[in-house]
Amino acid sequence: MTIDVTDAAARERERQEALERLDLLDQPADERVDRVTRLAREVFGVPMVSVTLLDDDRQWRLSEQGFEGEREAPRAGSFCGAAVAKGSMLIVEDAASDEDFSTNPFVTGDPHLRFYAGQPLEAPGGEQIGTLCILDTKPRRLTGAQRELLQEMALWVQTEIARGHELDRAGEVQRALLPRHTPAVPGFTLAADALPAGQVMGDLYDWYIHDGRLRFTLADVMGKGIGAGLIAAGVRASLRTARERPLVEAVGDLDRQVSEDLADIHMFVTAVIAEVDAASGEVELVDAGHSLAFIVRSDDTWEPIRSTGLPLGMGIDESRESTRVRLGPGDALLCCSDGVLDILDDDDPFGQVLRALRHGGPSGAVAEGIALAKARKAPDDVTLMVVRRDA
Repeated sequence: MTIDVTDAAARERERQEALERLDLLDQPADERVDRVTRLAREVFGVPMVSVTLLDDDRQWRLSEQGFEGEREAPRAGSFCGAAVAKGSMLIVEDAASDEDFSTNPFVTGDPHLRFYAGQPLEAPGGEQIGTLCILDTKPRRLTGAQRELLQEMALWVQTEIARGHELDRAGEVQRALLPRHTPAVPGFTLAADALPAGQVMGDLYDWYIHDGRLRFTLADVMGKGIGAGLIAAGVRASLRTARERPLVEAVGDLDRQVSEDLADIHMFVTAVIAEVDAASGEVELVDAGHSLAFIVRSDDTWEPIRSTGLPLGMGIDESRESTRVRLGPGDALLCCSDGVLDILDDDDPFGQVLRALRHGGPSGAVAEGIALAKARKAPDDVTLMVVRRDA
């Protein structure tokens, strides 16, 4: 049989590119994949299990059980390389008596392998990037049921790898939708940031200048993950396209749209949507069930902006109303998502925020909040926005 070297080289290039797109090499162990290899070691009763990825000239163990030393080894002559070259499950029952592997350095030397069974793993595009393999230092055989189980567990690994990649990509896209620049508002200092609890946020913040006014949004979708992230992106897009409409009208239209979209999945969105007149300091604000907007006056007193409005998407035909407040020199409007409640000092939350604001200003206070969320591994998304009128 003649092997087309050109085709083989093209397939290898495609395989390598697919592996690099997944960004799995040289990464810390992945607990989602470790669950599979731990279970496989127990179920098959073998001393060693590995999820092995094939790089250009090396093997990289994304997950391993029972190995010692480095997580990489040469690819040349490897069992996993042979499994991928075969394109289907490779089983070597006794490597010492196998003509293809009896002189293999992994057989004649450490770890002195005798048994190997490896199922190729596919990237989302179908390219084979490595294997899930079970290994022993004693000869073994697999029953038909055990072979099927190894295939099923390899599919599990593939699913976890693809899921992690999709979440990472979704997170990248979502971060790209966050404001890249802080608007320049004469006489005001602004700061905002967000930290997801996972790869994708259910939180959203946005702001921009329209007709000389600052319009901003902070929204929190009930739930986490890609679903919540999709809804958050939809909320942002709807409000961005509604910039020509008065605030209350824009929020009402958004409410009807979200209610229609979410009618069958029982999700909702809390939000603060506001518009600031830089010349007068007047703020018009619509609070849709959020109730986490506050004014910190220049004399260090707090004024919560209470809401009686329902969250967006509840499916109730509610007439939205706005609240008007005024920021005087030195006053600041603070908005946050409810993830902030998990990281504040229970005994003195307002004092903690006030000290951060007075010490570091809007940017310093926001940075301190995000750092605290990271340090405490906040279980929910954390978003912070500060709009302060300069003294």
